[in-house]
Amino acid sequence: MDYKCTSSFEFTFPTKVVYGCSALRELPEEVRAAGGSRILVITDPGIVGAGIAGKVTDLLDREGFAYVVFDGVEANPKDVNAEAAAKAARELDADCLIAVGGGSPIDCAKAVGVLLAHNAEKIKPYEGKTAATLQGPPLLTIPTTSGTGSEITFSSVITDTENMYKMTVKSPFTAATTAVCDPELTLSVPPQVTAATGVDALTHAIEGFTAVNSEPIGDATALYAVELICGSLVKAVNEGSDLEARSNMLMGSMLAGISFSHSDVASVHCIAEALGSLYDLPHGTCNAIFLPYVMEYNMDYCQGRYARVATAMGLSWETEEEGAKKAVDYVKQLTKDVALPTFASLDPDPEDFPRLAEMAFQNGSNDSNPRPMTKEDYLVLLQNVYSA
Repeated sequence: MDYKCTSSFEFTFPTKVVYGCSALRELPEEVRAAGGSRILVITDPGIVGAGIAGKVTDLLDREGFAYVVFDGVEANPKDVNAEAAAKAARELDADCLIAVGGGSPIDCAKAVGVLLAHNAEKIKPYEGKTAATLQGPPLLTIPTTSGTGSEITFSSVITDTENMYKMTVKSPFTAATTAVCDPELTLSVPPQVTAATGVDALTHAIEGFTAVNSEPIGDATALYAVELICGSLVKAVNEGSDLEARSNMLMGSMLAGISFSHSDVASVHCIAEALGSLYDLPHGTCNAIFLPYVMEYNMDYCQGRYARVATAMGLSWETEEEGAKKAVDYVKQLTKDVALPTFASLDPDPEDFPRLAEMAFQNGSNDSNPRPMTKEDYLVLLQNVYSA
């Protein structure tokens, strides 16, 4: 558990965070500070329908900014979404991007920045950790859910529609210039979405903390994220107007994002991304369903870390084995308390399980799981969770 003096790591955090109730009011000043004058606002139809995109454009109108709204982002953002948004940015000659929404619009906007920086039409060539090498235009992110942490991470997860899998574009060059995090924007999120995105954030914290390449600063943010999320999620689900709970969840989500973006995610995400690729299922829901089962699979390989997680959850224990088991049991109960759906209720086809297992095994984060997982291990896990 302890770090030796010979341990080495790098920690980069280029994003300015503007956080707090009514923080959205600071948006025009942050746009000016970033040098923006012609802005592409990237969002989705749900955010437009909820009136949140309008709050952003009202501020831009009041300050006389030129802008265009691109609201063609789908859930599990597609390469074609990013490429269409980049085309809109070029037509505007945009010098600034604003992403409003959950992880989908924000990840899409990051990909748009990569396309603009490299004067490219297709995002596929920039898959991986080394292909994006140029800085795009300023990007301001405005999260409206407490789950992905995408507002401050270095990753953009985009569905390759030709090959039907989720690819990751990961680089410090994708990071937002400024994240404007206003808990008031999350008050209208419905209970089911609050539950799924909240356990998604918990997944980020736990996987970030237990990934084989974790590091101390990310560990610290992960443990505080666990404390905030576990202390506030049930209330945020059941009492959505509780601003303190909403604020804790948004902060927990952001801290979890800092953690996993500086280490990695692991097998929960490998499965969730496979399911999202094949069935276009909500990413947060898939993460939330599989988290307790992957934790149970991993338990003997990271007892000390899971025991530390249990402490952050507010649990006491005598031995690390006991602490690890309590952490797993806590997450199992939490998923019931917030009424997450079962895997079977999502109607997956068991005949697809071998393909899903192969996709999960081939995921670039598979090697970061604390316990090695083969294709056969994923297949057994899928079958067991389906039958649970």
